[in-house]
Amino acid sequence: MYLVKTPWWLRMIYSGYTWRMPSTEKTIYLSFDDGPHEIATPFVLDTLKQYNAKASFFCIGKNVRLHPEIYQRILQEGHAVGNHTENHLNGWHTPNNEYLNNIQQAEEVIQSNLFRPPYGRIKRSQAKALNKQIIMWDVLSGDFDPILTPEACLAYCIKHTEAGSIVVFHDSAKAFPKMKYALPKMLDYFTHQGFQFKAL
Repeated sequence: MYLVKTPWWLRMIYSGYTWRMPSTEKTIYLSFDDGPHEIATPFVLDTLKQYNAKASFFCIGKNVRLHPEIYQRILQEGHAVGNHTENHLNGWHTPNNEYLNNIQQAEEVIQSNLFRPPYGRIKRSQAKALNKQIIMWDVLSGDFDPILTPEACLAYCIKHTEAGSIVVFHDSAKAFPKMKYALPKMLDYFTHQGFQFKAL
């Protein structure tokens, strides 16, 4: 189970984390987790370029090591990057030392002050020990959900996204069929509504 729209009370409980950005202008903050991936990430970059859109990529260290040229392209095209651990660890199920060491390992190839915990799961003690800005989200696309249709994924995004929203997609093999359908249509829809897309 997961929440497509992060409720206000959860944002209040964990108010030290960044869940959304100020909504003073018509700006959306797209983010992509789990890459770089040899097929999904170049598709995302090509699509963003078509709409003059910038985004934030929360990368897994081992995937950066596998695809350094794609990682460099993310940077060269003006997008933001963030640390998403070396091996996609669940902070709730990982001892603190192991979790923090895993983040440090990823930092060898991902130089960023931004961190997103895989699954959104991080202990308060782990967060306190990290000298990073913890980026969560207020819209979860559901592109990873095997039951969800691509059309429903798009509908979720359009219904719940608003000015200041941080939206999560995944540039991964598992999410690619739904993300490939939803991302261009979402960009097209909100561009025609006068929105711009910025990196964090």
